[in-house]
Amino acid sequence: MTTQANTKPLVSVIIPAYNAEAFIGKAVNSVLAQSYTHFELLIINDGSTDQTAAIVANYHDARIKLITQVNGGLSNARNTGIQTAQGDYLAFLDADDYWAPTKLAKQVALLQQNPALGFCSSQSRIETPEGEFLNDWPCPDITGNTLQTIFVQNAAITGSGSGVMVTQALQKQAGLFDESLNSLEDIDMWMRYAALAEYCCIPETLTIITKRPDSMSRHLETMRISAIRVLRKNRSLLDKSLQKGFWRTCYASMLCDYAKWEARSNLKITAIQHP
Repeated sequence: MTTQANTKPLVSVIIPAYNAEAFIGKAVNSVLAQSYTHFELLIINDGSTDQTAAIVANYHDARIKLITQVNGGLSNARNTGIQTAQGDYLAFLDADDYWAPTKLAKQVALLQQNPALGFCSSQSRIETPEGEFLNDWPCPDITGNTLQTIFVQNAAITGSGSGVMVTQALQKQAGLFDESLNSLEDIDMWMRYAALAEYCCIPETLTIITKRPDSMSRHLETMRISAIRVLRKNRSLLDKSLQKGFWRTCYASMLCDYAKWEARSNLKITAIQHP
């Protein structure tokens, strides 16, 4: 006999986890608390040396699948999840973030009701590890189209690696995360999605992002190098009429943004020395 749950699209939730013992429980609990229950939860233990695997093993829910691998980095762990996933939809969640209980239900409904959509996310909230509110991450104002908007504003896809749900069909078209990137691998992927399908953001806070102290200043140089690579490698995704002036404007704006962030992080000499 077919149950009601089995008539619903299966969602594959993918959580990459590396030394996540301090917060993996909160992420997992938020998935198990979803009102939409027809999902599989793939937790990729990416070579953790702490108690991450042991904490996950304490859960007794058949929907949870723990995959332990040698440390390969965030993109590699996500790719393991993608290659293992059985779902009609894939939903990404970083191990230190969590979801509101209706996130999966509302995203599945949105994608089912709008066949032209290939991926979606939601308005998000950013908070400290202690749960203190920092700011909201609102849905983007789409200018031109989604791909152009991401070029103008790299962080346009709200919630990013913890907010996005994508159809399995679009993921297969777009391919895997670029494991050669040390940062902004999510931006690179969203650009590839946006070149192939439409995007929509749910204007409701369904994703909660944890911001750790000084995370920006520690990784600015890595992020800057990756941003340069991402804008260069995906230039050809734009319409030909946008690959010159529009692209150069986006590229210059990105470099200015990183110079400002470096200056604000007491790296003024570094900001001035960039070509």
